[in-house]
Amino acid sequence: MSDLPDPLADASGPTGDTAGPGARSARDSDKPESETERRRRRAQFLRDLAEARALRARVQPRRAKAARLRHAMRMRTFRW
Repeated sequence: MSDLPDPLADASGPTGDTAGPGARSARDSDKPESETERRRRRAQFLRDLAEARALRARVQPRRAKAARLRHAMRMRTFRW
């Protein structure tokens, strides 16, 4: 017997069938999304993406440096 708790017996945790705050319900998909809502969600996504990239750069500095060098090489060889 392991020391870990049984995941089926622990009913206090979140379940997989509940939707999070970012999830849209079926009735919300009927009406079109406004431009401001779309821009707000996009801005949040881009902030999260930048944060994830910054975290990766801190955690894996060698890989991040190589990625920066590859990107710089692509930019130098790009033809306008």
